Amino acid sequence: MGQDRPVTTERSNPLLRSFLPLLADVGIPLGSYYVLSAGFGLGTVAALGWSSVVPALRTVWGLVRSRRVNGLALLILLVNAAGLALSTMTGDARLMLAKDSGVSSVVGIAILLSARTGRPLMTTGLKPWVTKGTAEGTAAWDRLSAGSAPFRRAERRFSAIWGSALLAECAARTAGAYTLPVDTMVWLGTVILVVAVLVAMVVAGGSCADPMEKMVGAEVAARAAERDAAEGVAGTPVGTPV
Repeated sequence: MGQDRPVTTERSNPLLRSFLPLLADVGIPLGSYYVLSAGFGLGTVAALGWSSVVPALRTVWGLVRSRRVNGLALLILLVNAAGLALSTMTGDARLMLAKDSGVSSVVGIAILLSARTGRPLMTTGLKPWVTKGTAEGTAAWDRLSAGSAPFRRAERRFSAIWGSALLAECAARTAGAYTLPVDTMVWLGTVILVVAVLVAMVVAGGSCADPMEKMVGAEVAARAAERDAAEGVAGTPVGTPV
């Protein structure tokens, strides 16, 4: 019993880390906007601009801390920086809201293209979820990714679903940015994003992540059975029939 808790904690960490970036990128900008605009009296454009700084800094810190380039994180940072600079220079609050949609569209297209080329960008977040962060699960993933066509198709389909969801979210938020009041779109844009993420999680999880998790589990069990059989043969006394 005493050995179960560390394993549970270790396995839950990758799942928690998968959600923290989403919470930071959604919750902090939304809260910052209302604090800056209503609490400190900043204008709409200024409040929108400053509320985008923390997610950008978080992405930069993630790249510096890991000391390796995450293609998806770098893409989001570059598009976000370009859109923020453009909208700040024009002083158009609606363009600043549409900028977030532009980020979604570029990222969505990049994810779709990555799935098409066989190097899905969403694998970075999917792998720790499916393998639960264990060494056995990671090794099983690598074996399946190298030799299982159904596994690779599910991996690509997972990214395709997420890319499509982001493009749909982009279309909805762009339309709202130019047809609805700015204050309404600040919170409604977040709602649209959360709904798109939840839909992608449910659809991609049920059709891709769950089957992949079962394949990884079966691979881990098969490899464990092979080890047990090999150890049993190795431990058989000499002269005993095998």
